[in-house]
Amino acid sequence: MNPTRIRYGMLSLVFVNVVINYLDRTNLAVAASALSTDLQLSPAQLGWVFSAFGWAYAFLQIPGGLIADRFGPRVLYAFCLITWSLVTVCQGFVRGFSALFGLRLATGAFEAPSYPINNRVVTSWFPDNERASAIALYVSGQFIGLAFLTPVLTMIQTYAGWQGLFVATGTVGLVWGVIWYLLYRDPLDHRGVNEAELAYIESGGGSFRKKEPQPGQPSAGPGQAWQWSDLQQVFSSRTLWGVYIGQFAVNGSLWFFLTWFPTYLVKYRGLDFIRSGYLASVPFMAACAGLLLSGFISDRLVRQGTSVGVARKTPIISGLLLSMSIIGANYTNDTTLIIFFLALAFFGSGMALISWVFVSILSPKNLVGLTGGVFNFMGNLASIIVPIVIGYLAKDGDFKPALVFIGALGLLGASSYIFLVGKIERV
Repeated sequence: MNPTRIRYGMLSLVFVNVVINYLDRTNLAVAASALSTDLQLSPAQLGWVFSAFGWAYAFLQIPGGLIADRFGPRVLYAFCLITWSLVTVCQGFVRGFSALFGLRLATGAFEAPSYPINNRVVTSWFPDNERASAIALYVSGQFIGLAFLTPVLTMIQTYAGWQGLFVATGTVGLVWGVIWYLLYRDPLDHRGVNEAELAYIESGGGSFRKKEPQPGQPSAGPGQAWQWSDLQQVFSSRTLWGVYIGQFAVNGSLWFFLTWFPTYLVKYRGLDFIRSGYLASVPFMAACAGLLLSGFISDRLVRQGTSVGVARKTPIISGLLLSMSIIGANYTNDTTLIIFFLALAFFGSGMALISWVFVSILSPKNLVGLTGGVFNFMGNLASIIVPIVIGYLAKDGDFKPALVFIGALGLLGASSYIFLVGKIERV
């Protein structure tokens, strides 16, 4: 009997989740120029508003990972989608800095479990030799969606205002939350999956069965009781610290593009708002290409017998070094070259985003969600720090120091993978 391919259908659902997830993160970036004028926000205040999502999102990653380990993706993801989408709709009715800051905090809080859930779904549905590709495909949703939908978002704002932009993007998430609940199932609960596919996934390292406890031992796997020693375990590994720091660097570049990038084009480079929407899509397409290329090359190297360490780390280190090319935009006033340097840098950042594969490879088998939560927490500290730092670096109207700062993060991340991440083996 040939294995079914239900896992790809489940991956497509996660892909759409990621598209919506990032629409509701970046709608503020599209709205920022008009919104900051209407609400009379200074560059520093705008930096704080951009960072508000990250405060809640980052600091709730560890609880989010614990929740992902304890509750099933079907119900938990539906709850998250619906709640963060309701908050997004409410952002269309704000009248000041405080209300907007609070609602962005709430958006981050309700989105916090999303990536630990994504990783749990992929760990459950895919064997090891397909996992980097699967991660690359679902993570590409954040770039494909933004590449093709950023011009749409700018048009919505042009005709419906920034208020209509928030209402429209939030409504999409409300509808999709219901669809996710109706369609998603775990491997053992899906009626369409056959035993051959389950055996293929499990023999290749996929993990979807709860382990039976030994006499006198606590149960393992999803749903187990959390202990402080679990947290100590995922914070005490030098290798994990290496990927944590690397993820902070990757996210530093990402959060520039998710927050300040449209404002950089409009206010600091003088581009027309609608034209900027089309140009802004180019780096996102480049990041998507880098991500997909990295994922497929990495998996191919594994299948050809290359060591896991070399196959997984090489694209990430190369991508982080390439992301430093963003500094090149400081040395030209030509719009085409500016977009070229930004796209090249984001291509490199995209290559490095297969780093989620290390959560599946390195984390203790019963702590995939918790490890993913810590990994995402460390990485998303960048969503707090980077927008605020850029706001202060650019407060006098000069954006060059901000781009140097982003480039330096790429060097930090590459150094972390080179010098801290050693032999790749499960903690």
